[in-house]
Amino acid sequence: MKRLLSGNEAVAHGAWAAGAAVASGYPGTPSTEILEVFAKFPDVYAEWAPNEKTAVDVAVGAAYAGQRAFSTMKHVGLNVAADSYFMSSMTGAEAGLVIVSADDPSMHSSQNEQDNRQYAKFARVPCLDPADSQEAKDFMISAFDISEKFDTPVMLRMTTRVCHTSGVVEVTENRLQLPEAGLFPRNPQKYVTVPANARKLHLKIEQRIKDVAEFATTYPYNFIEERSNELGIITGGIAYQYAREVFPDASILKLGMVYPLSYRMITEFAARMRRIIVLEELDPFIEDQVRLMGVEVYRGINPGGYEPHAKSIFPITYEFNQYVVRESARKAGLIQDKPVVMPEFETVAPPPRPPVLCPGCPHRSTFYILSKLKVPVNGDIGCYTLGMVPPLSAIHTTGCMGAGIGVAHGATKGGSKERHVAVIGDSTFFHTGIQGLMNVAYNKSNVITVIMDNRITAMTGHQQNPGTGLTLQNQETGMIDLETLVKALGIAKVKTVEAYDVKTIEKTLKAWVAEDEPAVLITKHECALLPSQRKRYLPLEVNTEICNGCGICFRIGCPAISKSSQLDPKTGRPLSQIDPMLCTGCEMCAQVCPRNAILFRDQVIEKRQAAEEAK
Repeated sequence: MKRLLSGNEAVAHGAWAAGAAVASGYPGTPSTEILEVFAKFPDVYAEWAPNEKTAVDVAVGAAYAGQRAFSTMKHVGLNVAADSYFMSSMTGAEAGLVIVSADDPSMHSSQNEQDNRQYAKFARVPCLDPADSQEAKDFMISAFDISEKFDTPVMLRMTTRVCHTSGVVEVTENRLQLPEAGLFPRNPQKYVTVPANARKLHLKIEQRIKDVAEFATTYPYNFIEERSNELGIITGGIAYQYAREVFPDASILKLGMVYPLSYRMITEFAARMRRIIVLEELDPFIEDQVRLMGVEVYRGINPGGYEPHAKSIFPITYEFNQYVVRESARKAGLIQDKPVVMPEFETVAPPPRPPVLCPGCPHRSTFYILSKLKVPVNGDIGCYTLGMVPPLSAIHTTGCMGAGIGVAHGATKGGSKERHVAVIGDSTFFHTGIQGLMNVAYNKSNVITVIMDNRITAMTGHQQNPGTGLTLQNQETGMIDLETLVKALGIAKVKTVEAYDVKTIEKTLKAWVAEDEPAVLITKHECALLPSQRKRYLPLEVNTEICNGCGICFRIGCPAISKSSQLDPKTGRPLSQIDPMLCTGCEMCAQVCPRNAILFRDQVIEKRQAAEEAK
């Protein structure tokens, strides 16, 4: 049966067909949909873990117990999971174990574009790199087989383009049936990595990767498309699609397994070609290995000296497309086309759409107050990172998940005389914020932390977390109370407030900034885009007879508020207007308006009722 599936959906189908029983991950674009789809299959267990390290540990435990298991994350998540990932490479498992890393070339939704094929080489873990949805499904099945054949975890390296592009996939309703888990293994020589055991395991790892490299010679997803011998292209992953488009007459060695590489297959292919190029996205990962095999890689018309770890022809940054590849090939003298000009799809440039917090976002009030207080704010990864955008301009650093609290603490200990505030979302706090706050309490700094609890993991599409009371598979579960947890970490001064209550937030933060002890403010309100909130939308209105165009309401940065064409007769300033299609009725603008020119929700209701009665 054929279905149109995205790469992420295809991975989920492949995992189910391969008999995977357990999956754990942390949501992160571009990987999120894999577990959301897998969780709906029958006879599987799927969960959102608090962070990627925990997710890998869960998958490892299931594989130790004899059940095929996998873990999913975006590329930077593997940094968090690295300790457990490397450990799993040392031990292997009783059943197939797959780590799905979704890389993000061009940083569509990430703070870097690291190439996690390097992590595969670093940990001596085989790495498969699919080029389309069909391969995403097939490679996931193959990854479990390779894992069990060589007693190793396997990395499935996805990229944004493959994750989110849909293609026709041959799927099956048949699932590999595996035996139920038996007794947990009692094999400390294999699974207890004390130094004496680890030294022996390391020797096995090195031999294992040699064995997998030999296997790569006959691996069916490594194949050659023999055409002209004028140009041979070694490629893998999504770059294969560009090779086919730009070089229709070239011979191609398409690698499904990009680590380890088959020395015999590559050198024999190269020997038949007049020129060899390597086409890959991002790092020269394959290219460096090919050069080490003694294969001369073509470097263009005027190559100059070769720099180690530099790519020969193609860019080392940002996502490829056929235009980038074609222009690089033209400059290298491989094709004789005229300079490539990107096609103009729009006759009129669209208006700029800078990223901004959504209308009604419960984080907006806190950033409005922090901007007024002019304190340094150390941020974190989440949709609330948009607090950096004017007119709020309230965030001054953002690094990686859970970093904000530690950065604020470090700045304080480093001698910063200002009172630092760290902001973090509820899901990110569960992910890696707890340790940072514990450190603030333990090592005694005066950092003020604001936990912005919008009751969901919002940025990646509204996934559940330990504070929501529901699991990935929609089962009711315990709900962690943030205030109780924060007190248990050693913070004495803790307060929970309604996130839309501008005055209380301002009063609290003003008082705390003047003091000298750690404190945590929990601002709590559901994300404005959740269905439960959308049902309660009731747009506010501006009373143009009272508004004088002072512009204070614009400072909260709400997309629903704009300047109207109507001018105040005294000041000549444009009056405010509210777009009823965007307004959620959160009332933040009404709270900051000094003239009470914006009608509150109950006033809107009364006004409309009066209008109805007048009719």
